[in-house]
Amino acid sequence: MPDSTAKLRKSTEKLFSHAGIQLDGPNPWDIQIKNPGAYRRILMHGSVGLGESYIDGWWHCQDLDTLFEKLTAADLGQKLGGIAKINILWRILVHSAFNMQSLRRAYQVAEVHYDLGNDLFRAMLDPSMNYSCGYWKTAENLQDAQIHKMDLICRKLKLEPGQRVLDIGCGWGGLAEYMAKNYGVSVVGLTVSKEQQALAQERVAGLAVDIKLQDYRLMEGKFDRIVSVGMFEHVGEKNYKTYFNKVTDLLSPDGIFLLHTIGSERVRGATDGYIQKYIFPNGEIPRRLSMAKLGNLRLEDWHNFGADYDTTLMAWLENFEASWPQLNSRYDEKFYRLWKYYLCSCAGWFRSRRGQLWQLVYTHSENTINYRSER
Repeated sequence: MPDSTAKLRKSTEKLFSHAGIQLDGPNPWDIQIKNPGAYRRILMHGSVGLGESYIDGWWHCQDLDTLFEKLTAADLGQKLGGIAKINILWRILVHSAFNMQSLRRAYQVAEVHYDLGNDLFRAMLDPSMNYSCGYWKTAENLQDAQIHKMDLICRKLKLEPGQRVLDIGCGWGGLAEYMAKNYGVSVVGLTVSKEQQALAQERVAGLAVDIKLQDYRLMEGKFDRIVSVGMFEHVGEKNYKTYFNKVTDLLSPDGIFLLHTIGSERVRGATDGYIQKYIFPNGEIPRRLSMAKLGNLRLEDWHNFGADYDTTLMAWLENFEASWPQLNSRYDEKFYRLWKYYLCSCAGWFRSRRGQLWQLVYTHSENTINYRSER
Protein backbone atom coordinates (compact mmCIF):
# COMPACT_ATOMS: atom_id res chain seq x y z
CA MET A 1 0.00 0.00 0.00
CA PRO A 2 1.52 3.38 -1.03
CA ASP A 3 2.37 5.76 1.85
CA SER A 4 -0.31 8.24 0.75
CA THR A 5 -3.01 5.56 0.73
CA ALA A 6 -1.85 4.28 4.12
CA LYS A 7 -2.12 7.79 5.58
CA LEU A 8 -5.60 8.26 4.16
CA ARG A 9 -6.68 4.91 5.58
CA LYS A 10 -5.30 5.82 9.00
CA SER A 11 -7.19 9.13 8.97
CA THR A 12 -10.39 7.36 7.90
CA GLU A 13 -9.94 4.73 10.62
CA LYS A 14 -9.50 7.46 13.22
CA LEU A 15 -12.65 9.24 12.02
CA PHE A 16 -14.85 6.14 12.17
CA SER A 17 -13.38 5.02 15.49
CA HIS A 18 -15.34 7.85 17.15
CA ALA A 19 -18.48 5.87 16.25
CA GLY A 20 -17.13 2.44 17.19
CA ILE A 21 -16.79 1.42 13.54
CA GLN A 22 -13.80 -0.43 12.12
CA LEU A 23 -12.57 -0.63 8.55
CA ASP A 24 -12.66 -4.28 7.44
CA GLY A 25 -13.71 -5.21 10.98
CA PRO A 26 -15.63 -8.29 12.16
CA ASN A 27 -18.89 -6.61 13.16
CA PRO A 28 -21.89 -6.50 10.78
CA TRP A 29 -21.91 -2.67 11.01
CA ASP A 30 -18.21 -2.35 10.10
CA ILE A 31 -17.25 -0.96 6.69
CA GLN A 32 -15.63 -3.41 4.29
CA ILE A 33 -13.39 -1.49 1.88
CA LYS A 34 -13.42 -2.71 -1.75
CA ASN A 35 -11.60 0.24 -3.32
CA PRO A 36 -8.98 2.31 -1.42
CA GLY A 37 -10.19 5.36 -3.34
CA ALA A 38 -13.06 5.50 -0.84
CA TYR A 39 -10.75 6.98 1.81
CA ARG A 40 -10.11 10.20 -0.08
CA ARG A 41 -13.76 10.58 -1.15
CA ILE A 42 -15.00 10.22 2.42
CA LEU A 43 -12.42 12.57 3.94
CA MET A 44 -12.82 15.17 1.19
CA HIS A 45 -16.59 15.13 0.72
CA GLY A 46 -18.11 13.82 3.93
CA SER A 47 -21.60 12.29 3.63
CA VAL A 48 -21.69 12.90 -0.13
CA GLY A 49 -18.39 11.08 -0.60
CA LEU A 50 -19.51 8.28 1.71
CA GLY A 51 -22.73 7.84 -0.25
CA GLU A 52 -21.22 8.12 -3.70
CA SER A 53 -18.47 5.64 -2.93
CA TYR A 54 -21.12 3.20 -1.66
CA ILE A 55 -23.18 3.65 -4.85
CA ASP A 56 -20.05 2.90 -6.87
CA GLY A 57 -19.44 -0.29 -4.87
CA TRP A 58 -16.23 0.97 -3.27
CA TRP A 59 -17.30 -0.23 0.18
CA HIS A 60 -19.88 -2.57 1.64
CA CYS A 61 -21.60 -3.02 4.98
CA GLN A 62 -23.75 -5.95 6.04
CA ASP A 63 -25.83 -3.94 8.57
CA LEU A 64 -26.16 -0.58 6.88
CA ASP A 65 -28.92 0.85 9.11
CA THR A 66 -26.93 0.13 12.30
CA LEU A 67 -23.88 1.74 10.71
CA PHE A 68 -25.84 4.96 10.26
CA GLU A 69 -27.32 4.76 13.73
CA LYS A 70 -23.77 4.75 15.10
CA LEU A 71 -22.52 7.46 12.73
CA THR A 72 -25.41 9.76 13.66
CA ALA A 73 -25.24 9.12 17.39
CA ALA A 74 -21.52 9.99 17.32
CA ASP A 75 -22.12 13.23 15.37
CA LEU A 76 -19.41 12.14 12.97
CA GLY A 77 -20.15 15.02 10.60
CA GLN A 78 -18.98 17.43 13.30
CA LYS A 79 -15.61 15.69 13.42
CA LEU A 80 -14.79 16.17 9.76
CA GLY A 81 -12.13 18.67 8.76
CA GLY A 82 -10.72 20.30 5.65
CA ILE A 83 -12.79 20.49 2.48
CA ALA A 84 -15.57 18.28 3.90
CA LYS A 85 -16.12 20.78 6.74
CA ILE A 86 -16.12 23.65 4.27
CA ASN A 87 -18.75 21.88 2.17
CA ILE A 88 -21.03 21.49 5.21
CA LEU A 89 -20.63 25.16 6.15
CA TRP A 90 -21.28 26.12 2.53
CA ARG A 91 -24.61 24.24 2.48
CA ILE A 92 -25.66 26.00 5.68
CA LEU A 93 -24.68 29.36 4.20
CA VAL A 94 -26.58 28.72 0.96
CA HIS A 95 -29.77 27.79 2.83
CA SER A 96 -29.36 30.86 5.04
CA ALA A 97 -28.76 33.26 2.16
CA PHE A 98 -31.10 31.99 -0.55
CA ASN A 99 -34.71 30.85 -0.79
CA MET A 100 -34.15 27.29 -2.01
CA GLN A 101 -37.90 26.58 -1.97
CA SER A 102 -39.17 29.55 -3.99
CA LEU A 103 -42.28 29.23 -6.14
CA ARG A 104 -40.03 28.90 -9.20
CA ARG A 105 -38.19 25.94 -7.63
CA ALA A 106 -41.25 24.27 -6.07
CA TYR A 107 -41.60 21.54 -8.70
CA GLN A 108 -37.93 20.43 -8.75
CA VAL A 109 -38.32 17.86 -5.97
CA ALA A 110 -41.17 16.23 -7.89
CA GLU A 111 -39.07 15.96 -11.04
CA VAL A 112 -36.14 14.39 -9.17
CA HIS A 113 -37.98 12.22 -6.65
CA TYR A 114 -41.76 11.89 -6.68
CA ASP A 115 -41.99 11.41 -10.44
CA LEU A 116 -39.43 8.56 -10.47
CA GLY A 117 -42.20 6.09 -11.19
CA ASN A 118 -45.40 4.96 -9.51
CA ASP A 119 -44.24 1.35 -9.91
CA LEU A 120 -41.39 2.00 -7.47
CA PHE A 121 -43.60 3.56 -4.84
CA ARG A 122 -46.38 0.99 -5.28
CA ALA A 123 -43.82 -1.73 -4.58
CA MET A 124 -42.31 -0.02 -1.54
CA LEU A 125 -45.30 1.51 0.24
CA ASP A 126 -48.44 0.06 1.79
CA PRO A 127 -51.68 -0.25 -0.27
CA SER A 128 -52.76 3.30 0.71
CA MET A 129 -49.38 4.55 -0.60
CA ASN A 130 -48.68 6.68 2.44
CA TYR A 131 -45.14 8.03 2.04
CA SER A 132 -44.76 9.26 5.62
CA CYS A 133 -44.27 7.82 9.09
CA GLY A 134 -46.81 5.25 10.26
CA TYR A 135 -48.21 5.14 13.79
CA TRP A 136 -47.04 1.89 15.39
CA LYS A 137 -48.52 2.26 18.90
CA THR A 138 -50.69 -0.84 18.47
CA ALA A 139 -49.93 -1.77 14.83
CA GLU A 140 -48.14 -4.99 13.91
CA ASN A 141 -47.59 -4.31 10.20
CA LEU A 142 -47.04 -1.40 7.83
CA GLN A 143 -50.59 -1.30 6.45
CA ASP A 144 -52.13 -1.13 9.93
CA ALA A 145 -49.58 1.50 11.01
CA GLN A 146 -50.60 3.74 8.11
CA ILE A 147 -54.32 3.22 8.73
CA HIS A 148 -53.81 4.04 12.40
CA LYS A 149 -51.85 7.17 11.41
CA MET A 150 -54.61 8.35 9.08
CA ASP A 151 -57.31 7.75 11.66
CA LEU A 152 -55.24 9.51 14.34
CA ILE A 153 -55.05 12.53 12.04
CA CYS A 154 -58.80 12.47 11.42
CA ARG A 155 -59.53 12.28 15.14
CA LYS A 156 -57.12 15.12 15.91
CA LEU A 157 -58.83 17.19 13.20
CA LYS A 158 -62.21 16.29 14.76
CA LEU A 159 -63.68 15.67 11.32
CA GLU A 160 -67.45 15.76 10.84
CA PRO A 161 -69.55 14.91 7.76
CA GLY A 162 -69.96 17.79 5.34
CA GLN A 163 -66.76 19.60 6.28
CA ARG A 164 -64.42 20.92 3.59
CA VAL A 165 -60.79 19.81 3.99
CA LEU A 166 -57.59 21.01 2.29
CA ASP A 167 -54.75 18.45 2.05
CA ILE A 168 -51.50 20.32 1.31
CA GLY A 169 -49.08 17.82 -0.22
CA CYS A 170 -51.61 15.04 -0.74
CA GLY A 171 -49.19 12.57 -2.33
CA TRP A 172 -50.97 9.68 -4.05
CA GLY A 173 -54.26 10.57 -2.37
CA GLY A 174 -54.30 7.96 0.40
CA LEU A 175 -55.32 10.31 3.21
CA ALA A 176 -57.79 12.22 1.02
CA GLU A 177 -59.45 8.95 0.04
CA TYR A 178 -59.57 7.79 3.68
CA MET A 179 -61.10 11.04 4.95
CA ALA A 180 -63.76 11.14 2.23
CA LYS A 181 -64.73 7.46 2.62
CA ASN A 182 -64.67 7.19 6.40
CA TYR A 183 -65.60 10.67 7.62
CA GLY A 184 -67.90 11.99 4.90
CA VAL A 185 -65.90 15.14 4.14
CA SER A 186 -65.00 16.74 0.82
CA VAL A 187 -61.29 17.18 0.10
CA VAL A 188 -59.10 19.33 -2.11
CA GLY A 189 -55.63 17.82 -2.42
CA LEU A 190 -52.54 19.70 -3.63
CA THR A 191 -49.40 18.10 -5.12
CA VAL A 192 -46.51 19.32 -7.27
CA SER A 193 -46.01 15.85 -8.78
CA LYS A 194 -47.66 14.91 -12.08
CA GLU A 195 -47.25 11.20 -11.32
CA GLN A 196 -48.88 11.60 -7.93
CA GLN A 197 -51.77 13.59 -9.35
CA ALA A 198 -52.47 11.03 -12.08
CA LEU A 199 -52.60 8.07 -9.71
CA ALA A 200 -54.45 9.96 -6.97
CA GLN A 201 -57.16 11.02 -9.42
CA GLU A 202 -57.69 7.36 -10.37
CA ARG A 203 -57.96 6.32 -6.73
CA VAL A 204 -60.48 8.97 -5.66
CA ALA A 205 -62.75 8.70 -8.71
CA GLY A 206 -66.37 8.92 -7.57
CA LEU A 207 -65.47 10.52 -4.23
CA ALA A 208 -65.83 14.18 -3.19
CA VAL A 209 -62.11 14.71 -3.77
CA ASP A 210 -60.37 17.11 -6.16
CA ILE A 211 -56.63 16.58 -6.75
CA LYS A 212 -54.86 19.69 -8.05
CA LEU A 213 -51.35 20.05 -9.49
CA GLN A 214 -50.66 23.29 -7.65
CA ASP A 215 -48.34 24.97 -5.16
CA TYR A 216 -49.93 25.88 -1.82
CA ARG A 217 -49.07 29.56 -2.32
CA LEU A 218 -51.55 29.79 -5.21
CA MET A 219 -54.50 28.27 -3.34
CA GLU A 220 -57.62 30.35 -2.57
CA GLY A 221 -60.84 29.72 -0.64
CA LYS A 222 -61.89 28.71 2.87
CA PHE A 223 -61.67 25.32 4.55
CA ASP A 224 -63.02 23.90 7.80
CA ARG A 225 -59.91 21.80 8.24
CA ILE A 226 -56.39 21.84 6.77
CA VAL A 227 -53.88 19.01 6.94
CA SER A 228 -50.35 18.67 5.62
CA VAL A 229 -48.47 15.36 5.93
CA GLY A 230 -44.82 14.96 4.91
CA MET A 231 -44.76 18.12 2.81
CA PHE A 232 -43.47 20.78 5.22
CA GLU A 233 -39.90 19.51 4.79
CA HIS A 234 -40.05 21.09 1.30
CA VAL A 235 -41.22 24.52 2.51
CA GLY A 236 -37.97 25.95 3.90
CA GLU A 237 -37.55 28.33 6.84
CA LYS A 238 -37.51 31.38 4.59
CA ASN A 239 -41.07 30.51 3.58
CA TYR A 240 -42.48 29.59 7.00
CA LYS A 241 -44.14 32.98 7.46
CA THR A 242 -45.66 32.78 3.98
CA TYR A 243 -46.81 29.21 4.60
CA PHE A 244 -48.48 29.88 7.93
CA ASN A 245 -50.03 33.13 6.74
CA LYS A 246 -51.52 31.25 3.78
CA VAL A 247 -52.87 28.52 6.11
CA THR A 248 -54.38 31.21 8.34
CA ASP A 249 -56.08 32.86 5.34
CA LEU A 250 -57.45 29.53 4.07
CA LEU A 251 -58.65 28.23 7.46
CA SER A 252 -62.13 29.12 8.70
CA PRO A 253 -62.18 31.05 12.03
CA ASP A 254 -63.26 27.94 13.98
CA GLY A 255 -61.07 25.57 11.94
CA ILE A 256 -58.26 23.20 12.88
CA PHE A 257 -54.91 22.71 11.12
CA LEU A 258 -52.71 19.63 11.57
CA LEU A 259 -49.09 19.59 10.45
CA HIS A 260 -47.22 16.26 10.23
CA THR A 261 -43.50 16.78 9.63
CA ILE A 262 -40.02 15.44 10.24
CA GLY A 263 -38.19 17.63 12.72
CA SER A 264 -34.85 18.21 14.38
CA GLU A 265 -33.81 19.68 17.72
CA ARG A 266 -30.64 21.14 16.20
CA VAL A 267 -30.28 24.89 16.62
CA ARG A 268 -28.89 25.20 13.12
CA GLY A 269 -27.85 22.99 10.28
CA ALA A 270 -28.61 21.78 6.78
CA THR A 271 -30.14 18.62 5.36
CA ASP A 272 -27.57 15.85 4.88
CA GLY A 273 -25.56 16.50 1.73
CA TYR A 274 -26.27 13.08 0.20
CA ILE A 275 -30.04 13.37 0.78
CA GLN A 276 -29.94 16.92 -0.58
CA LYS A 277 -28.09 15.91 -3.76
CA TYR A 278 -29.72 12.58 -4.65
CA ILE A 279 -33.07 12.29 -2.88
CA PHE A 280 -34.80 15.54 -1.86
CA PRO A 281 -33.27 18.60 -3.57
CA ASN A 282 -33.92 21.88 -1.73
CA GLY A 283 -35.21 19.99 1.32
CA GLU A 284 -34.88 21.51 4.78
CA ILE A 285 -35.69 19.77 8.07
CA PRO A 286 -37.71 22.01 10.43
CA ARG A 287 -36.08 22.81 13.76
CA ARG A 288 -37.81 22.92 17.14
CA LEU A 289 -36.66 26.48 17.79
CA SER A 290 -38.02 27.85 14.52
CA MET A 291 -41.34 26.01 14.90
CA ALA A 292 -41.90 27.37 18.42
CA LYS A 293 -41.57 30.97 17.19
CA LEU A 294 -44.43 30.79 14.70
CA GLY A 295 -47.17 33.17 15.78
CA ASN A 296 -49.89 33.20 13.12
CA LEU A 297 -51.84 30.39 14.78
CA ARG A 298 -52.24 28.99 18.28
CA LEU A 299 -50.30 25.78 18.91
CA GLU A 300 -52.68 23.40 20.68
CA ASP A 301 -50.76 20.13 20.65
CA TRP A 302 -47.27 18.84 19.81
CA HIS A 303 -46.97 15.05 19.49
CA ASN A 304 -43.60 13.39 18.80
CA PHE A 305 -43.48 9.77 17.66
CA GLY A 306 -40.17 9.91 15.78
CA ALA A 307 -39.10 6.43 16.90
CA ASP A 308 -41.90 5.04 14.70
CA TYR A 309 -40.13 6.29 11.57
CA ASP A 310 -37.33 3.76 12.02
CA THR A 311 -39.88 0.94 11.93
CA THR A 312 -41.64 2.50 8.92
CA LEU A 313 -38.43 2.89 6.93
CA MET A 314 -37.31 -0.67 7.62
CA ALA A 315 -40.71 -1.93 6.43
CA TRP A 316 -40.27 0.10 3.23
CA LEU A 317 -36.79 -1.38 2.79
CA GLU A 318 -38.16 -4.90 3.21
CA ASN A 319 -40.81 -4.23 0.55
CA PHE A 320 -38.27 -2.61 -1.78
CA GLU A 321 -35.84 -5.51 -1.56
CA ALA A 322 -38.61 -8.10 -1.97
CA SER A 323 -39.81 -6.27 -5.11
CA TRP A 324 -36.36 -5.71 -6.61
CA PRO A 325 -36.57 -8.70 -9.02
CA GLN A 326 -39.57 -6.98 -10.63
CA LEU A 327 -38.06 -3.49 -10.50
CA ASN A 328 -34.56 -4.18 -11.80
CA SER A 329 -35.64 -4.23 -15.43
CA ARG A 330 -36.21 -0.47 -15.13
CA TYR A 331 -33.82 0.57 -12.35
CA ASP A 332 -30.14 -0.38 -12.42
CA GLU A 333 -27.85 -1.72 -9.70
CA LYS A 334 -26.56 1.75 -8.83
CA PHE A 335 -30.12 2.89 -8.21
CA TYR A 336 -30.63 -0.11 -5.92
CA ARG A 337 -27.62 0.90 -3.85
CA LEU A 338 -28.60 4.57 -3.87
CA TRP A 339 -32.12 3.78 -2.68
CA LYS A 340 -31.02 1.26 -0.04
CA TYR A 341 -28.48 3.78 1.27
CA TYR A 342 -31.23 6.43 1.49
CA LEU A 343 -33.65 4.20 3.42
CA CYS A 344 -31.01 2.80 5.78
CA SER A 345 -29.38 6.16 6.49
CA CYS A 346 -32.74 7.69 7.38
CA ALA A 347 -33.66 4.69 9.56
CA GLY A 348 -30.38 5.03 11.44
CA TRP A 349 -30.95 8.76 11.92
CA PHE A 350 -34.36 8.21 13.50
CA ARG A 351 -33.12 5.24 15.55
CA SER A 352 -30.42 7.45 17.06
CA ARG A 353 -33.27 9.83 18.06
CA ARG A 354 -31.56 12.72 16.29
CA GLY A 355 -34.55 12.69 13.93
CA GLN A 356 -38.06 13.40 15.19
CA LEU A 357 -41.57 13.08 13.77
CA TRP A 358 -43.94 15.79 14.89
CA GLN A 359 -47.69 16.19 14.61
CA LEU A 360 -48.65 19.73 15.54
CA VAL A 361 -52.24 20.93 15.86
CA TYR A 362 -53.12 24.61 15.46
CA THR A 363 -56.25 26.75 15.75
CA HIS A 364 -56.80 30.46 15.11
CA SER A 365 -55.28 32.59 17.88
CA GLU A 366 -58.63 34.35 18.39
CA ASN A 367 -60.55 31.06 18.61
CA THR A 368 -62.04 30.20 22.01
CA ILE A 369 -62.37 26.46 21.25
CA ASN A 370 -61.29 24.19 24.12
CA TYR A 371 -59.19 21.82 22.04
CA ARG A 372 -58.33 18.38 23.47
CA SER A 373 -55.99 16.18 21.47
CA GLU A 374 -56.13 12.45 20.69
CA ARG A 375 -53.45 9.78 21.00
